[in-house]
Amino acid sequence: MLDSKTIETIKSTVPVLEDKGVEITKRFYKLLFENHPELLNIFNHANQKQGRQQTALANAVYQAAKHIDHLENILPAVKQIAHKHRSLGIKPEQYPIVGENLLLAIQQVVGLQADDPIIQAWAEAYGVIADVFINVEKEMYQAAEEQPGGWKGFRNFVVAKKVKESDVITSFYLQAEDRKPIAAYEPGQYISVKVAIPGAEYTQIRQYSLSDSPNKDYYRMSVKKEVGTEVKPDGIISNYLHDFLNEGDLLPLSAPAGDFTLDTNKDIPVVLIAGGVGLTPMISMLNHLSEQYPHRPVTFIQAAKNSQIHAMREHVVKLTQEKNNVRSFFIYDSPTEEDRKRQLYDKEGHIDLDWLHSVIEDKESDFYFCGPVPFMETVNKALQTWGVKEDNIHFEFFGPAISI
Repeated sequence: MLDSKTIETIKSTVPVLEDKGVEITKRFYKLLFENHPELLNIFNHANQKQGRQQTALANAVYQAAKHIDHLENILPAVKQIAHKHRSLGIKPEQYPIVGENLLLAIQQVVGLQADDPIIQAWAEAYGVIADVFINVEKEMYQAAEEQPGGWKGFRNFVVAKKVKESDVITSFYLQAEDRKPIAAYEPGQYISVKVAIPGAEYTQIRQYSLSDSPNKDYYRMSVKKEVGTEVKPDGIISNYLHDFLNEGDLLPLSAPAGDFTLDTNKDIPVVLIAGGVGLTPMISMLNHLSEQYPHRPVTFIQAAKNSQIHAMREHVVKLTQEKNNVRSFFIYDSPTEEDRKRQLYDKEGHIDLDWLHSVIEDKESDFYFCGPVPFMETVNKALQTWGVKEDNIHFEFFGPAISI
């Protein structure tokens, strides 16, 4: 436990972290990779280049300082991060490495000496926070390994089938190479895949949501091919999977993880709102609800550019026609002439509160949504304006969590 003086010192740094948090974390990652380049095998290089990882860490450090006297307040965030750490294979012995470089980054950015009381207080606080993560992750590692069909670390899977879902999204059906049972998962969870690209110095790990209902003899992930722009680089791994990973190839996976999961203990209606490739966890939830909970009303809303980009449209339409509890609506922001001619969508443009009112009668529903950050900001604001209960609003980030 931290004494009152240490807590007071940590809390005094909150304004500094609010102002210089991202600068500190940028310096931290630079130091970390210079001193320990082997850790480049773990981190998503694209998130580093875009600054998302640095922002997410800055937010986490800020919240830890703000709640240092009541760390239980940030336990949900700790568990969310711990799921990612377990999926990536983060080890207890890596925490001191992180702590050393984080303290050094604080020193350099704020202009402090190693023996400054602030650095000493943060060293003590980091040890306490690291222990919380290590203990939570220890339980997760044990559960992942000991569950039926579970395993430790990464396990080889074979690409049993590769299916093009749209111009930009391809599904991969993955079966265990050893043909032994595989772990179940909750709709909304993800897997980590480890990829060694020929000629690349480091392996890379990416996390992809599972896009089918659980309790099958395969995992399905549906990957969007990320084509770069002026401000965003090509998705190295997504392009490799699309262009070079073929049926019969092997792909190492960690066991399913994640805390963005469907609550099946409720009986209230469910609204699933997907933007782009954010449909992957939504499809998993939709399939599970349609198969196992036919009494529970489900509204599925998919926003896409047009039908060429819209993945799994036919599957959703088929469920809507066959299942009495499923309704679906499609929104295109750039429909083609063929889309207009065939009336393949229900709304042109973007989701807004007025339109949500027109298709959803009961705000006492469970709302789940996933997609690009601006899309999620819009949906979240609409639901809050409508007065949807906070406990009924659930969302998932692809990549490091940031604020919406």
